Amino acid sequence: MSTIISTLKESDDENRVAITPDVAEKLVHKDFQVLVEKGAGEKAFFSDQAYVDAGATVVSRDDAVSKANLIAVVNQPDEATRAKIHEGQILIGLLKALVDTDAIQELAKQKVTALSFELLPRTISRAQSMDVLSSQASIAGYKAALVAADQFARYLPMMITAAGTAKPAKVLVLGTGVAGLQAIGTAKRLGAIVSGYDVRPASRGEVESLGAEFLTSSVSAVGAGGYARQLSADEQKQQQDELVGFIKQNDIVITTAQVPGKKPPLLVPQQAIDNAKSGSVFVDLAASDLGGNVSGSKPGQTVMTENGAKIIGAGNLASQLATSASEMFSKNVQAVINDIADKDGNLNIDLTDDVMSQLVATDHGEIISDRLRDALNLPTKQPAEDAPEEATKETKDADKGDE
Repeated sequence: MSTIISTLKESDDENRVAITPDVAEKLVHKDFQVLVEKGAGEKAFFSDQAYVDAGATVVSRDDAVSKANLIAVVNQPDEATRAKIHEGQILIGLLKALVDTDAIQELAKQKVTALSFELLPRTISRAQSMDVLSSQASIAGYKAALVAADQFARYLPMMITAAGTAKPAKVLVLGTGVAGLQAIGTAKRLGAIVSGYDVRPASRGEVESLGAEFLTSSVSAVGAGGYARQLSADEQKQQQDELVGFIKQNDIVITTAQVPGKKPPLLVPQQAIDNAKSGSVFVDLAASDLGGNVSGSKPGQTVMTENGAKIIGAGNLASQLATSASEMFSKNVQAVINDIADKDGNLNIDLTDDVMSQLVATDHGEIISDRLRDALNLPTKQPAEDAPEEATKETKDADKGDE
């Protein structure tokens, strides 16, 4: 019997879909059966018919949940849906494992195998094709520059006209990871004068290769596993003091600094907002229920300050480029499926593997990922001990007896 892969329709505020028709077709060609909840791809402009043409079957939500061996989602499903996922099934997506720990522990109690993309060890080269955070951050960074340009009341490039010359806008990008570099590159292509700031001096080469000026800090936030670490209160204050002067010189500020599972660092304090030029635009990619990089930012909202600056809480910009974002997300999901599927199409997860031991949040009732265990104040899992020498000898003797 074929292994069944399904994907669900996301909530009303999410436009992406976890599996596109193109990837569905590739999975079908590998003898997987693919189930798609009716309307799952509509907001990303993938019709139900496109899935049917790819060899998938369009079904109800109940069937997509109950019949699948692996359920692919963009975001953590709602509580009612999670309650229907049963023992032995695999759930994969952005499950907010380090934030919504109650939901993750419920999945563990249900003995669901949950793979949360936020836990992926990004420094392992094999994991790069599975890296949803990077693929979606790239889109968000690109879109952030476009949002800023749209909301800014002046030209970004220098414009020479018969009526005079317009000076180019100055753009500062705080955080030069995947999202930041895309924002820098896009703003530069739009003709702005661009600077990039990061607490990692090693980022200088990437920023300057895009034609931007590199600004750095005396504070380092390099963390384990390719992720930024959370700064202490003193370090944040030192960083903010250094940034105030940089911010005042710019027309547009795009912030991208996030620490998975932690409150985003406050990079733009109220003092910087108060000193900003009238008409300045702040785009906060870290805006969420946990907070943001910009003082006063609110997720999904635009706030006008008393001095005429705009603060845009843009925490889910990837969803606004739903087609491209879904295509990338889906390929990341496919990479995971390819990694855990054997030659017969069965899904087998090796929890001793460097990637899977961290990507897997829960399995057979246990919390697996070291980062998640640490967040839940659980002891680090110990590797299985080698079998005692006598038992090993007995096994060898038994093997000889079978020869």
